[in-house]
Amino acid sequence: MARPNEWANKVLALCKGGNTSAAIAQIKVAPSAKDLNALRTLVVTGKLVGRWRDVDIAIEENMALLAAPRLHRSP
Repeated sequence: MARPNEWANKVLALCKGGNTSAAIAQIKVAPSAKDLNALRTLVVTGKLVGRWRDVDIAIEENMALLAAPRLHRSP
């Protein structure tokens, strides 16, 4: 059984708590594209798309950056 993605849950909790600037800072240093995808899934399934427009933009921009092979972060 897979472990739930703790990073995505914590970033979503920051958003729900009203600290979107901290959430965006965390998104910019996301551990992997998989983690960002988990966060995006949580936002979509929670029907929160559009609630925090700047967070949505940060997720999409960083997904594009991590998709480029030259910008993958080493573990």
